[in-house]
This record gives sequence, structure tokens and C-alpha cells, in this order.
Amino acid sequence: MASTQRPHDVVVVGSGFGGLFTTRALARVPGVRVTVVSGVNHHLFQPLLYQVATGILSAGEVAPATRDVLRLQRNARVVLGVVEDVDLDAREVVHRSPMGVSRTRYDSLVVAAGAGQSYFGNDRFAEHAPGLKSLDDAMEVRARIFGAFEMAELTDDPEVVDRLLTFVVVGAGPTGVEMAGQVAELAHRVLPGEFRRIDPTKARILLVDPVPQVLPGYPDELAAAATRELEHVGVEVWTGWKVVDVDEASVTVEDDGGQRRVIPSVCKVWAAGVAGAPVGRVLAERAGIETTRSGQVPVEDDCTLPGHPEVFVIGDLMRHGKLPGVAQVAIQSGQHAADQIRRRLADEPTGQEFVYRDKGSMATVSRFFAVAQIGSVRTSGLAAWGLWLGVHLLYLVGFKNRVTTLLHWAVSFVGRARSERASTWQQVVARNTLRRTGESALGSRADGT
Repeated sequence: MASTQRPHDVVVVGSGFGGLFTTRALARVPGVRVTVVSGVNHHLFQPLLYQVATGILSAGEVAPATRDVLRLQRNARVVLGVVEDVDLDAREVVHRSPMGVSRTRYDSLVVAAGAGQSYFGNDRFAEHAPGLKSLDDAMEVRARIFGAFEMAELTDDPEVVDRLLTFVVVGAGPTGVEMAGQVAELAHRVLPGEFRRIDPTKARILLVDPVPQVLPGYPDELAAAATRELEHVGVEVWTGWKVVDVDEASVTVEDDGGQRRVIPSVCKVWAAGVAGAPVGRVLAERAGIETTRSGQVPVEDDCTLPGHPEVFVIGDLMRHGKLPGVAQVAIQSGQHAADQIRRRLADEPTGQEFVYRDKGSMATVSRFFAVAQIGSVRTSGLAAWGLWLGVHLLYLVGFKNRVTTLLHWAVSFVGRARSERASTWQQVVARNTLRRTGESALGSRADGT
């Protein structure tokens, strides 16, 4: 006689590393039905977004469709929607899609919504200095970078050219270091010879952060090695300078002594600071607790929401000790949440503390050069770069994505080409900053063409 027992419904909010690894870990748990609710239709490999922004990889290689990733997992379904509220008493998630507002019931809830860009209270900076947290961000940044070179080719005004070819990356953590290094590679290695009016090698790439050294949190010797390599490939490292203003044509920075400098620049990228997804604050309010200043939700030792053992908050959105903001935290906490759900259904003891196992830190600076720390091993240069390649290939989802990514890396790093440089007219010209700068440049042309 067939069982009529209702499945245990698990709702997973988010399709990033935390959400995906939670869902996969529940694939073979009897009696579980998983619903993934996400505001995007893809799983994003965020650590490689800077390569989309600089023309190395395509969007599809770092963002495979979530439905495709989970197509063989019969106990999982994917729902497109932005979670706006969580009814903890009714155990329902309220989410909005273009089709309207829906409510999805849960027995267990895993909130893996991640984090977005933080401008430290200066949200108006976002218009002129996009972050690098989403696929939209990466495409926006790519259009601004390549659009700046295209606009510079259209003018004879040296001041306009300088402003267009000065690129400012704010934030000297791994994302900022990797971004600045690749923009320098573009200017000094990839683009020379392609333009007739401008010399791309004259471009300035500035890496700005108030911290005393790049890659804060890394050992001093690795930070020093990264700085030397950045300067070698043409990046100006401005540590000790805080960004105090950003507008369409410049960045204003200030040092510890209060001295200010204005850097004329059209193209800026913000790679400093993170803020928990908005659903974190909603969830905390419903539970009667407060988030941290960055929007993280304090959790119990087992990653559950205080007072609600059926709700797990994982990854970048949870506040659990002093965990780094890396993919491994999301992966491991997602697997931990799935194990706690399995234990509960099997009537096994639950409440085990989540223990993060640090698998190391690494950042690529330029082609053939990276820095890495794994346990007590610290290395930089070609060996670290090879290690970085292997680790990132391992965590890419899907065999096809790994193969095509490897081919793109070969073309970009061994050769000089960047195969993903296309930007549309709408992306390049409709951006307010580039449009106004372009109009000014065209107005200064003596020949009127």
C-alpha cells in the first residue's frame, strides 16, 4: 500500500554556492522535497565575475542555468522570485515574480541569499562606480571598460582622453586586486595595436583602499609579492587613501592626514565592502533580533535562527564567529544545514556546531602570477597561479563549462586575445557617463566627423 505521508518541504532561498550545495546534499534524503527560490535563473560563480568584466569568459561559463544544474535531481524544483518576507509562524516564504506574489510553505527553511555590494552609506556612488557582485554588474563593468577605450578613440582632446583612460578600482581585497590586474593586462598587452588615435598603454589603472597594504588578511610576504606584481604590470597601488566622493568624471580620495586629491576618471569599479541581502533584515526583524551593521543575521552554533530551529541562515548572510567571506563558507554551511535536516528526519541528535574547515586563500594578480596560502604553505608566482587554476576549475559547475573555460584561459593567457569583448550600442552609449563624455569628445573634434 502506497504511503500517503506528506513530504518534508525544504525551501532554499538563493541559488549561489550555499543554496546549490544545500540542495544537492538533500538529493538522496528520503521523504524530502526541495524548492529553490531565487531572484535569478542561474547559479553564479562569483569569484570569476571579474573575468567576465574583462572579456576573458562568457556569462554562461560562470552562470549556468539553475534548472540545468539540477535537472537530474527529481526531488528539487526551481522557482523564480525575490523573497520579500518570511512568515515564521505560518512557516511560509513570500516571494515576488513578474507573475505576482506567491507564498510557499516550508517545514525547513535554508536562507542562502548571500550578500551584495556595500557603499558604506554612500549608495549614490553606485551610479558611477558599479560593484562586481552579480552578472548584471559584470556586464555593466565590461561595457564601461571597453566603452571608455572606444570613446577615447573619438577625440583629440588630451584631457578627455586622460579622463577616459584612467581606471580606478576601489578596494584592495582579492576582487579588487584581480580586477586591477586584468584591466592592466588589457591596456598593456591585449589592446595595443588595435587603435589608431590612442595608445592603450598610456592608460592609468589605480587600485585605491584605505588599508595599509593590499590583500588585508593575507600574510605580509604574500601581500608584498602581490604589490610588486601589480606595479610590474602597470597598476598604481594607492593604499592609505579613502574614497570620499565619486561623481561621473572623478574620484576624490583622502589620506589619514586629511589631504584630498581629485582623480579625473570616467570608469570606476567598486570592489570594497559587502552587505547582507535585504531578506536578512526582514528575517531578523521577524525573529526579534538585530542584524550586524553589514546586514548579517546572528545565528546559533548550528546555523539556525535563534528561537527557530527549523530555519537555517548560511553563507555570507550569517554571522557566526569571524568567518571569511569566501565560497567555502557557503558550501560547508549549506552541507551542514542539509545534514541537520537529514538528522532531524531520521530522529538522530541535532544541534551540532558548524565548524568551518579553512581550505586556504588565493588570489590571481596577473597571468602566470598568483598568491596562495593553504595551511602553513605560502607561495606566489607560477606555482600559485597553477594551483589557482586547478581549484577554480574544480568548483565550476558542469563538465562543458570546465572545458570551455580552460580553452578561454588558454586563448587569453597563453595568447593575447579576449574573445568576450562585445558590448552593444545601448550598453556603451546609453550609459549616462559615457554618453555625456562621448558627446563632449565629439563636440571637440575639429573635423566634425
